[in-house]
Amino acid sequence: MTSVTSRTAGGVGVTGTIRRPSADEAPAPSTGRPGRWTVLAALLLTVVVTVDLLSRGRLERMDLRVSEIVSDWGLRSQPGGGVGDEVVYRSVWLFTLVGGRGVILVVLAALVGWLAWRRRTLVPVARVLLALLLLTVVVYGFKYGTGRTAPAYPGSFFHRDGSSYPSGHVANAVLMWGVARWQAVEFGLDVRLQRAFRGLAVVGPGVAGVAMVALDFHWVTDAVVGAAVGIVLLGVVHGLDQVLLRRWTGARTTAQDDRPA
Repeated sequence: MTSVTSRTAGGVGVTGTIRRPSADEAPAPSTGRPGRWTVLAALLLTVVVTVDLLSRGRLERMDLRVSEIVSDWGLRSQPGGGVGDEVVYRSVWLFTLVGGRGVILVVLAALVGWLAWRRRTLVPVARVLLALLLLTVVVYGFKYGTGRTAPAYPGSFFHRDGSSYPSGHVANAVLMWGVARWQAVEFGLDVRLQRAFRGLAVVGPGVAGVAMVALDFHWVTDAVVGAAVGIVLLGVVHGLDQVLLRRWTGARTTAQDDRPA
């Protein structure tokens, strides 16, 4: 305990105490909010990689080399392939679902629906809708703005029909699982749920990105920039929540603060 004495305008002293956690207490779980420098680094990475790719720089050659290697693995299902090939393909493909929008939205719908019913608040719903809106606008703006083709696309590396860059699966996993982790911690859900969502937020993007690259669905830089965009958007959603959503709804944090991860 630390004693604190403050003095009012009338000169009356008020003494209070600030409780500081002891060394034996476990630190409160983080909501996973990315720090300011993390967001800026992710934004810078996005810009640098995008400029390099549009100028046909070294990263394009790296992508082509990796694609040649993984295509030789033959993990992607081919017409007329054997049962074993199909099993291998399906086994790897299942990992891409960690970043699939459909799977994530089903889980988030159950989470925010339960919170809305039990806690009588629409704040988690508003956060998910805001994240989904930003994700759709920004990611598809990049996809159709750059027109980058997927590894298996014949011909030009950039085409008006291209929509490979960045990986929506990875961006989706970073942002939406990050929002799920945030809600689980802030509203004090069961510790096991908090750990599960934390694991999905931390490991899920990597699993989805590796699976997409291994199946030759995406270039390496698609996955890297997908993660970077997801981090930036997660930081934006946290920021907008503080300056907009909480004031609009009059919401107050009920469990933990928004300390950076």
